[in-house]
Amino acid sequence: MKLAAAAYPLDFFGDFSDYEAKITAWVAEGAATGADLLVFPEYGAMELASLGGRAVAGDQDLAVREAAKHHEAASAVLARLAAAHDVHILGGSGPVWHEGQLVNRAVFYGPSGVIGHQDKQIMTRFEREDWGIAPGSGLKVFETPFARVGVVICYDSEFPLLSRALSEAGAEVLLAPCCTEGFAGFMRVRVGSMARALENQCVSVQAPLVGEAAWCAGVEENTGIAGIFGPPDAGWPETGVLAEGALNVPGWVVAEVSREQIRQTRDDGVVLLSRHWPEQEERVAVPVEVIRA
Repeated sequence: MKLAAAAYPLDFFGDFSDYEAKITAWVAEGAATGADLLVFPEYGAMELASLGGRAVAGDQDLAVREAAKHHEAASAVLARLAAAHDVHILGGSGPVWHEGQLVNRAVFYGPSGVIGHQDKQIMTRFEREDWGIAPGSGLKVFETPFARVGVVICYDSEFPLLSRALSEAGAEVLLAPCCTEGFAGFMRVRVGSMARALENQCVSVQAPLVGEAAWCAGVEENTGIAGIFGPPDAGWPETGVLAEGALNVPGWVVAEVSREQIRQTRDDGVVLLSRHWPEQEERVAVPVEVIRA
């Protein structure tokens, strides 16, 4: 399989046709690499807030609500593009109304249309305290012709048990779309993504927002490097880095991955973290002994 991660900048649009032109060009460029799956970043949909004008986009409360208003229209465009290019796409996540609350939702598209969606599970302080974003529906694994795919949106990638649940449900590829203001935040997601690939002996894909969007409240500054990671084991890069871009440089980062190699590593790797994971449970069942100096 070939996987492509977007380092994606936000743009201000005069009307919806400007957004459609941009996302059409990005998908065409990603599909031209031969990728089976294109991954857009967390809060990639926040550029839709610009359709309400600068006063709306610059208001912390109004921006998320404006972006949510355009979710269905943007989703229709991405579904059409997935079909046109015969590719799978994880769309840029964004605010969506669900049971009376705003959730952070990434929609997964295939050549036949919408396959499903993944809502972010654990909110950052900013999402909880400022934007009022709530956790949505539970975890999902998406069956595709090339792999079983799970999604851990940004902060979710830093919590091992979420990815472990996806792995135990069959996920071979974990997608970590992210939106981080500074380099430290980006590194938290990168370290998390690499650790999840190690622990679950799988592939993880980090797709960040990059660049400045001073006009959009909540995502004014965005820092990141697109990267694709595997377990540092036999047959994989010693660093675990399959592919990576450059800091804050927009574009696609692509890596080709063997599904059979994932299976081989899980079955007969130099280490067997995925198989040995349950052994932790019996070890931590015994109370920790505190020894005083």
